[in-house]
Amino acid sequence: MKTKLFVITPPFTQLNTPYPATAYIKGFLNTKNIESVQADLGIDVILELFSKKGLVDLFQVSSFRFEVANAEVSDNSKRIFALQDEYIKTIDSVIQFLQGKNPTLALQICQEDFLPEASRFAQLEELDWAFGTMGTQDKAKHLATLYLEDISDFIVECVDENFGFSRYAERLGRSANSFDELYDTLQQEPTYIDSILISLLKAKIEAVRPTLFLISVPFPGNLYSAFRCAQWVKENHPEIKISMGGGFPNTELRSLSDKRVFEFFDFITLDDGEVPIEELIFHLENPDSNSFKRTFLLENGEVVYKNNSLKHDYKQAYVGTPDYSDLPLDKYISVIEIVNPMHRMWSDGRWNKLTMAHGCYWGKCTFCDISLDYIKVYEPVAASLLCDRMEELIEKTGQNGFHFVDEAAPPALMRALALEILKRKLAVTWWTNIRFEKSFSKDLCLLLKASGCIAVSGGLEVASDRLLKLIDKGVTVEQVAKVTRNFTEAGIMVHAYLMYGYPTQTIQETVDSLEMVRQLFEAGVLQSGFWHQFALTAHSPVGLYPEKFGVTKKTETIGTFANNDIEYTDATGINHDKFSFGLKKSLFNFMHGICFDYELQDWFDFKIPKTKIHPDFIFDALQEQNDFNTKPNAKVVWLGGKSSVEIFTKSKKGRSWEMMSLTFHDKKESFNIQTSKEEGEWLISVLSKISISNAKNYTFQEVKNDFETSLEDFELFWYSKPVNTLREFGLLVL
Repeated sequence: MKTKLFVITPPFTQLNTPYPATAYIKGFLNTKNIESVQADLGIDVILELFSKKGLVDLFQVSSFRFEVANAEVSDNSKRIFALQDEYIKTIDSVIQFLQGKNPTLALQICQEDFLPEASRFAQLEELDWAFGTMGTQDKAKHLATLYLEDISDFIVECVDENFGFSRYAERLGRSANSFDELYDTLQQEPTYIDSILISLLKAKIEAVRPTLFLISVPFPGNLYSAFRCAQWVKENHPEIKISMGGGFPNTELRSLSDKRVFEFFDFITLDDGEVPIEELIFHLENPDSNSFKRTFLLENGEVVYKNNSLKHDYKQAYVGTPDYSDLPLDKYISVIEIVNPMHRMWSDGRWNKLTMAHGCYWGKCTFCDISLDYIKVYEPVAASLLCDRMEELIEKTGQNGFHFVDEAAPPALMRALALEILKRKLAVTWWTNIRFEKSFSKDLCLLLKASGCIAVSGGLEVASDRLLKLIDKGVTVEQVAKVTRNFTEAGIMVHAYLMYGYPTQTIQETVDSLEMVRQLFEAGVLQSGFWHQFALTAHSPVGLYPEKFGVTKKTETIGTFANNDIEYTDATGINHDKFSFGLKKSLFNFMHGICFDYELQDWFDFKIPKTKIHPDFIFDALQEQNDFNTKPNAKVVWLGGKSSVEIFTKSKKGRSWEMMSLTFHDKKESFNIQTSKEEGEWLISVLSKISISNAKNYTFQEVKNDFETSLEDFELFWYSKPVNTLREFGLLVL
């Protein structure tokens, strides 16, 4: 029998854009002519719940809480329940507005007498100054987001304590070494949210009628729903085989041994999904076959892991273009939750998600799961193929925004991609994750900006050179400052991932880290950041060799279910939790350009040591100019257009000679340079050769050789005023 696949992401991930795993799988299956249908049950449940009918049902289900005398219900929930008619009246138009279908509603929302308001709106007074410069649409999006969060608070208190917009019952999935709690929860009656999920799943299963049901579980917050979906299908369609894959099993279930899991799933696959799924399909169509790739299954009542397939994983060139068909791309919801610029980009607008490379080209950071294939196996995609995929996605989705979800995008590939985008004259917007390495010169950043790059995020982690060396980050704080300056001056927003509580980190180093961050924001070279507390994971160098990092695991026992986050004690004995509030509050203010003059002590309600960082450390680092040692093999590119030319004669002390005036036009202004006629003629010729539209790229050495065939003193000309002017307007050395 021919296999038909149904591939889903269970609730919940992002509201504004689909998580890409199912689109990647569908794209691969297309290359094999295997029929598949995909669904994002997260957005489906949200749209069902946050609708007129959904809210009528919600308030009906919760009404008993308000009919019982002395029931423990907060004043906030009582207020929302009392205003239920206002919520029911406004919900459909608000959702349409957040889907981009009802933009004129912004004017009404901003008058602040349209939406019912509960406790989330109390923060508005604090945020007024932050939104003062924002347009009507953005402010309305933020108010509409607060309105949805009020309803969410009501759901959590009165209907389902596990609800959350981008995760569901995450507590049950996070570090669930034992399957007991999740298993017990699954034996209970489905919750109200579960009932919505199951009704949607039932309709889709009956419409698709698959033979193989694939559930992608990227995060702990998708795990409970994944099991609920599998449970319903097992009970109602036992003929359908069910498999789990995705980020959660890849990192957490590598030592799975609890056979109860297979009451819900037939298979659990690890790492890249293409070959494991292909082998599952072959197995279902040929039951006697016993060839599996990285797959857990139950055999003779025991959990076994089979990896006996002779097939190699596919090269990135052969996995196909992600296919977003079947997903309701016009129904995703753009929200503005908080004023952090990077988080705002993450949750506002629809992004096509792609990867420039499989794995991480650096692959050394000691806190990262570098022993796992999704990071360890590095394989870049050719820039021309990436652009082909971008053009295909633009045509299919109608969206030209791209989020490259790499662990860290390689600078050389970013350069090649930017050149290819410009050569093809594509109008795209894109952003990605990077390492703050010195390859990101001023000119490379200008090239990336010209190609449509609007933002980068990178790990500064602990802003301390000792700890950066221990992390094996391969960067210094001074280097990070220079790179962030290059991006900022090019007009590309920079977000820094920050970390505290790394093993052996002292209180002094935490304070000094905060001072470095303060100086980076004060210098204007960082625009966004977020502090994460260090977590010890099983597949990182710290998790594998804890003794090297002054860490002791609290237990060596390997759980029968999930194993990734590890409880540990740090040799320093410091309680890093207590720094959380002060680090985050100070960062919130720095992001808004204020409070730089506060003493660091002011952010904490306990005594901290004074910083040992010089107050001008970052300022001094940024004064150092880039050197002039251009590498002979550096590429020279001209982003500008052709010039209009005028020849005139210049005279001095009885001598006269011909000069050339060249006028160029860029998008913002026109500018003029003057050279001798001979140099001008050479310049016109070489700018044509090194134009971005040409297929061949010229090196600096080739440009120098070309000049010296007819003229002398190349260095004198290259560092002259006319060329320096061109350098400001798109003559780049990469």
